[in-house]
Amino acid sequence: MKVLITGGAGFIGCHVVKLMVKKYPHYQIFNLDKLTYAGNLENLTEIENASNYTFIKGDIIDKAFIRELFQQEKFDGVMHLAAESHVDRSISGPDAFIETNIIGTSNLLGAALEIWKDNMSGKQFHHVSTDEVFGSLGAEGYFSETTAYDPRSPYSSSKASSDMIVRAYHHTYGLPIVITNCSNNYGSHQFPEKLIPLMINNIKHNKPLPVYGKGENIRDWLWVEDHARALDVVFHTGKNGETYCIGGNNEWKNIDLVHALCSIMDRKLNRAEGESAKLITYVKDRAGHDMRYAIDATKIKNELGWEPTQPFEKLLEGTVDWYLANESWMNNITSGQYQAYYESQYEKR
Repeated sequence: MKVLITGGAGFIGCHVVKLMVKKYPHYQIFNLDKLTYAGNLENLTEIENASNYTFIKGDIIDKAFIRELFQQEKFDGVMHLAAESHVDRSISGPDAFIETNIIGTSNLLGAALEIWKDNMSGKQFHHVSTDEVFGSLGAEGYFSETTAYDPRSPYSSSKASSDMIVRAYHHTYGLPIVITNCSNNYGSHQFPEKLIPLMINNIKHNKPLPVYGKGENIRDWLWVEDHARALDVVFHTGKNGETYCIGGNNEWKNIDLVHALCSIMDRKLNRAEGESAKLITYVKDRAGHDMRYAIDATKIKNELGWEPTQPFEKLLEGTVDWYLANESWMNNITSGQYQAYYESQYEKR
């Protein structure tokens, strides 16, 4: 089986690529990534020389390139993770989100349909999305597969649009698809614009810890390796045309999570308890900031047998340990040196 994974050099994508390469040695895994600021091949060094792995640098918004790639390789499956994903960036520059998340997804769907239209047996297009398409929850209730869409940011709106286009290709053309909507991920190799690695890095260097508003926004946190396992299960056993919500059953207020990280870091860095918490700085709230996300993952548990694994506190401490032990990775990411290297190694398409 030949499987294309888009965005495989990014945070979630690299975990999916590594799982697929190791678990399915009889598959050929192709990783297509544009290598933007969030795509880093250092995330994949442990499998970069595997015989069943191929990296391709390219942009999913390049329709001619995508069409040629599909014609050349005749992929049997697609796991589509490539996306612009940071809400703050979508507020300051929405165009890139429209181009990558909507047009890029449309290009992949069109290319897949072109090579599968005469025989769709055994084919799969797995579109990986977010719980942010559902909008914001109050103090009670959960998102599920039947929740109406109500996106609030350019990011979530672009992902909602791409979800709809994927469904349209299924209903109109019969393209075999599955969609997953996940909650906030955490773990190793995450770009430090996101909350957990940002706080870890800032605490380490005694920098302010910016917290939006009063820090009372609530998120459901999902360990990235659990998410990768879920995507594997859905890709292989999900029912054609269905959506599956993937959550960690693990809600935290932002401010409580930051305090937990401060406490762990005080212990790891031999600081007095409460020392790092002094760095917390409340900043103006994000425009249109959703109050609460929480997922009901009953469907994927009951139908496909997936559920989260270890306790959050253990995994959070392990995540802190990884960032502290991989200082060179963090320094390379924050300095942007890896991007200059890619520019010298890969021709621009």
